Amino acid sequence: MTSAAFDRRSSLRPTRRGALQLLAAGAASLALPALAQWPDRPIKVIVTFPPGGSSDILARVMAEQLARGLGQAVVVDNKPGAGGTIGGAQVMAAAPDGYTLMLANTTPIALGPFTLDKQPYDPVTAFTHIASLGSAPLVVMASKPSGLASFADLEARARKDGRLDFGSGGPGSIGHIHGELIRRVTGLHMEHVPYRGGAPMTTDLIANVIPVGIDVITAYVPYFKSGQLVPLAVTGSARSPLMPEVPSIVELGQPKLVLENFFGLSGPAKLPSELVAKLNGACNEVLAMPEVQKKLVELGIVAKPESTARFETIVKEQVAVLGPTVKAAGIKL
Repeated sequence: MTSAAFDRRSSLRPTRRGALQLLAAGAASLALPALAQWPDRPIKVIVTFPPGGSSDILARVMAEQLARGLGQAVVVDNKPGAGGTIGGAQVMAAAPDGYTLMLANTTPIALGPFTLDKQPYDPVTAFTHIASLGSAPLVVMASKPSGLASFADLEARARKDGRLDFGSGGPGSIGHIHGELIRRVTGLHMEHVPYRGGAPMTTDLIANVIPVGIDVITAYVPYFKSGQLVPLAVTGSARSPLMPEVPSIVELGQPKLVLENFFGLSGPAKLPSELVAKLNGACNEVLAMPEVQKKLVELGIVAKPESTARFETIVKEQVAVLGPTVKAAGIKL
C-alpha cells in the first residue's frame, strides 16, 4: 500500500471528536422542528400573587397581546403564597419547553426565597430570566399630623428621638425591606410596624398612629393629591411619572437606597436560546404599544424593555442587595 492510499483511508476513519460532533448535530436537527412549531398549544404564565394586584393586571395585559403575536392562548394562573415561592417553585420544576412561564418580580426572586428557613431555589440559577417588563418605585410617605415634609425631616426626627416607627403591608413586604435598608445604610433606628396589607396601614397612617409608611406608590396617589398623606421621596433612580413633583431618593443624596419593584418574564432554567430570543422580542414589541404603555403608567409601572442579558444583570443586582438585607433583618415567613 502506498503512503498516499494510507493517508486517504486515515482521513475517512471517524475520530471520537467527529462522532460526538455528528451526534450533537443530529440532536440539534431533531430539536429545530419543535422550536419552529412553538407554540403549538396554550402557554401558562404563573403569577405569584392573588388576582387584582399590579402583577396580576400586568400579566393579563401582556398575555392578551402576546397571544395575538404568538398565535396561541396565553393563560394566567395565580399561585400565591410563601413570599411568592409556591408559584416560583412550580415554574422551576416545569419542563424547559416554553409552555410554563412566570411573571417575575422582586418578591418571588429577591425577597421570598430568603425569608424561609430552607431556601426553595436559587433565584438566579433556577430560572431563565427572559425579558424585563418594567419597574415601579416605592414611596416613603408621612402622615399629615406628623409634621414631616421631607426625607431630611425624617432623618432629623429619627436622630433626635432615637427611633422612628414605619409601617408596611406586612412582614417581608418590599416596604418592610426598604425600611430595613434605610436602617442599614443610614444607621437610623427605623422600627417596623407590620400590617396585613396596605389598606389598614393607610388608615393608621392617615390617623397618625404611625408617622411613616413605605409601599409601592400606585395606591397612594389619591391620598397625596387630597393632602391626607405627604410623599417624602420615591425610591427609584428617577422621579415617578405618577408624581413628578416628588424627588427621587438619588436626588436626595441616597443612591444606596434605590429600590424598585421590577417586573419581568422568567421561565425554568435551560430554556433554548432561540425560544428565549423569540419571547424577549415579543415582549419588547408589546411594551412598545401605546395602549400598553398607558396601562402601565396607570399601574405606576415604567416600561423597561431590555435585552435578556441586561435583565439577568438586573436580577443578579437585586438579589445581591436584598438577599443579605432580608437575612440580616431576620425576616421569616
